[in-house]
Amino acid sequence: MKVMVGLSGGVDSAIAAYLLKEAGYEVICCFMRNRDSMANNDFLGNPTVDNSICPQEQDYLDAKDVADRLNLPLLRVDYIKEYWDNVFTYFLNEYKRGRTPNPDIFCNKYIKFGPFIDFAKKHGCEMIAMGHYAKRVEKNGKVYLYKAFDKNKDQSYFLSQISSEQLKACLFPLGNITKAEVRALAERLNLVSVEHKKDSTGICFIGERNFKEFLKNYLPANPGDIVEINSNRVIGKHEGVMYYTLGQRKGLGIGGIKGINSQGFFVCKKDVKNNILYVANGSEDEHLLSDEAIITSMNYFNERILDGEHLLVKFRYRQCDNGVTCYNLANGDIKLIFDKPYKAVTPGQACVFYREDEECLAGGLIDKVFYKGELKEE
Repeated sequence: MKVMVGLSGGVDSAIAAYLLKEAGYEVICCFMRNRDSMANNDFLGNPTVDNSICPQEQDYLDAKDVADRLNLPLLRVDYIKEYWDNVFTYFLNEYKRGRTPNPDIFCNKYIKFGPFIDFAKKHGCEMIAMGHYAKRVEKNGKVYLYKAFDKNKDQSYFLSQISSEQLKACLFPLGNITKAEVRALAERLNLVSVEHKKDSTGICFIGERNFKEFLKNYLPANPGDIVEINSNRVIGKHEGVMYYTLGQRKGLGIGGIKGINSQGFFVCKKDVKNNILYVANGSEDEHLLSDEAIITSMNYFNERILDGEHLLVKFRYRQCDNGVTCYNLANGDIKLIFDKPYKAVTPGQACVFYREDEECLAGGLIDKVFYKGELKEE
């Protein structure tokens, strides 16, 4: 079988290509260029951003070195426009609403598992493969997504919005091995360009830049009041509600408030409509708790969630599984009742559903969160 591997210039996709070759597949590699990384520019040549960008061209050179060492062909494809239209624009629109989006999930849906599949088929490949840590399992003529063997690296969370057809077209060679084994293989194969390369973290198109300053290039500041939630007292000014996220402590510009013994302020609520940022002082627990949520943009791999079904969910990557009871709403959304109050469940983030056997059933987006009947963000 002919398979096209998305070779990113990192160690995971490099070992994915190697494992497929060793398993007897005919492997073609391809590097996807998703961002305009010209010096002193950002997306589509925006000149207002500094040049501390993701070293995408170095990633390509590392991918080329891997392909050469594995004696595999390497193609290159450009998805800058698609990335702007379907990922970066979504990212900005969510922040305009005061939400905290996860663009990696939509990069998978609209780029890595979207037009890339069509590109692979045009080059005679029956399937694609990625360096994600996840399992693809076939049972009774259906394809299921499961957590990876290495739970510390499991990336099923980021795959929660790909379609069932996209899942059928993809292989995950790293599903049953650990990150340590991947690193060891890279060393044994002398893949010097990637064997000790640091894993990418955070949002790639922002890199090491100050997050708030980056957003200001696209979302103009909209100053408003910072209000201490218990006293309802104005204690400062913010630069725009959209620049902050629940639980944030750094960068609030609050200190030395007369009559307040500061134990550390943190964001506990955002009122986007009235442009008010609410903060609390000291312990996070009470003010960041929620016990219900509404989940929209549901994406199912196979069976639908049953009304009243008890499942496990992740509200963010690498967090522990959380027990919830699910209720289907008439519009296709899901209402969750939490087993117990959970901390910092954030609108805009993904909610991913699992069974006890680690099957990933579906994914959606957190739309509203409540605590004791009160809406946490407005």
